[in-house]
Amino acid sequence: MRKAGTLSKILLALMLALALLITLAGASLADGPSPVSSDEDLTNGRWAELAARYENPYASGAPVSFETPPSDELASWWESLDDETLTRLIEWSLLNNRDLLSARSKVRESRAALGMSRAALLPWLDSTDSWTKNDTSENSASQGQKLEISHLGIDASWEIDIFGGRHQDVAAGTAALEADYAALWAAWVSLSSEVALDYLTLRTLQQRLAVAEENLALQVETLDLVRSKHDAGLVDSLALNQARYAIEQTRSAIPPIRVSIETTMNALSILTGTIPGSLEETLGARKPLPKLQAERLVGIPANSLRKRPDILASERRLAAQLARIKSAEADRLPRFYLSGSIGLESLTGGSLFSGDSFGFSFGPRITLPIFHGRAIRNNIKVQGERAEQLLAAYEGTVLAAAAEVRNALAASAQEIERNASLRAGADAAKAALEVARDKYKSGLTDFSNVITSQQALLSLEEAVAISDGQMTSNVIRVYKAMGGGWAPMVQEILGEARTER
Repeated sequence: MRKAGTLSKILLALMLALALLITLAGASLADGPSPVSSDEDLTNGRWAELAARYENPYASGAPVSFETPPSDELASWWESLDDETLTRLIEWSLLNNRDLLSARSKVRESRAALGMSRAALLPWLDSTDSWTKNDTSENSASQGQKLEISHLGIDASWEIDIFGGRHQDVAAGTAALEADYAALWAAWVSLSSEVALDYLTLRTLQQRLAVAEENLALQVETLDLVRSKHDAGLVDSLALNQARYAIEQTRSAIPPIRVSIETTMNALSILTGTIPGSLEETLGARKPLPKLQAERLVGIPANSLRKRPDILASERRLAAQLARIKSAEADRLPRFYLSGSIGLESLTGGSLFSGDSFGFSFGPRITLPIFHGRAIRNNIKVQGERAEQLLAAYEGTVLAAAAEVRNALAASAQEIERNASLRAGADAAKAALEVARDKYKSGLTDFSNVITSQQALLSLEEAVAISDGQMTSNVIRVYKAMGGGWAPMVQEILGEARTER
């Protein structure tokens, strides 16, 4: 009868515990935390205020309609340049760049940290197995007692997150992971644009080298003309020496250009993760500058800037911190746990698996903070001040983004005007040089006019080459300011999602 009564008490305790478990689990699901939305309200309000102040940098009197580059063009803007070499370099950088590999590692770290936060919502099971042998001293209180204790068992514990503190940790981890994804995207935006800008620099330097070599050849022809007239006694040595120093001046400008070409190639090697010197075959041959149409990039709507990855990263960091504030506030409230253990324990190893060795324990546990020396309250203040810092950083990022777009648009518009002037000047210098040469051959002018025209032509043609590269570079900077180039990142994220599934 005593055993039957004991068994009934055990069954009753198990039924009550099961009922309590179901009740608390239902309360945890029903009254769980709502998604963090205060960050959206906060950033939306701040963004509306900033967007209202954003103006077209070229607005003068009549309103100007904004025109944003098409999404498909922004997604893979380098394809608009129609340059296979540039596309190949950008693909290599996506695969091999070391900074991008580090950013990917950061994303994997955040994903693992989020998994740890999610694991805290689930029951934990631990195996507790031990064997202990004691042989006490004859002079001790146990008087030489020998004990051999064997234990096999499983311990279980589960924190029932009634007030949502642990759920807020998961929300913070999710937002942090989103921020790291955005940071990876930002690293890629910077990397792809840097590769393109260095590539344009290389092609510009090659064009400058061609201009210098062509002008050098032209000056050599002029020297031959002056030498023939000098040998005939028609001119003195002044004109001959002027022709010589003009040649040497032009020739002296060529080595620095070649050094810059080598430096730029090595920079591209670092960006693409290749050994410096290995791109000589790919980039050594001179090619024309790729060009983009910059005239239609009149302006960028302020709301489209919100897609920039650095703004998204800053916004999600703020969201993560707001979730941490809620988690810190939950530390003031009670915590509910269910814990238990089941196993076998015996004083002798031979009887460990007998029926009398079975034992278990099960029951709820509640902890309530009473006095922690204001540690919890101060932690809430700490998390709140960190949120203020992240909010200020978010607003600073938005302001910097607006300034970057305005700067890129202004530079693009002004460079178009400058390029037209330089081309007109180069045409005039070429015509002036022809006239000066003809007059010099006829003896109607001195050689100084030829020298002046040659120097002006060289200077203007070099400026035109630099301006051509700058115009395309400015359009790329607009694409960068818009956060363009997201297509490879989207494909990569989708591939990771399929792999995880």
